[in-house]
Amino acid sequence: MLGIVLLALRWTFGTGRDQPAPHLPDPDDPTGDGLLTEVSRVPTEAAAQVLRTRLADAGIRATIGRADGAFRLLVFPADLVDAKVVVHRE
Repeated sequence: MLGIVLLALRWTFGTGRDQPAPHLPDPDDPTGDGLLTEVSRVPTEAAAQVLRTRLADAGIRATIGRADGAFRLLVFPADLVDAKVVVHRE
C-alpha cells in the first residue's frame, strides 16, 4: 500500500525529465539580486523613487537597490518588459 502511495505522489508531484530545473538564486551571493532583475539605474534616490511610484501606478511591484553609487530599480522577470515600457516613456 505504501508503494502505491509513493508512486501516486511521484506521478503527481514529480518534475519529469523533460522539464528544466527552476533557477534558484544563491543565497550566499552578495552580488545576486535573487529573483529580481534590474530595469533601470539612476544617480539619485529621488529619481529612483519617482520611477518606483510610476511603476506602482502601473500595477508593477518594484524595489530599489543600491550598487556602485547608483540606485537600481528592480522588478520580477515577468514584469520586465512592461516595466521598461513604463520607465522609458517620456
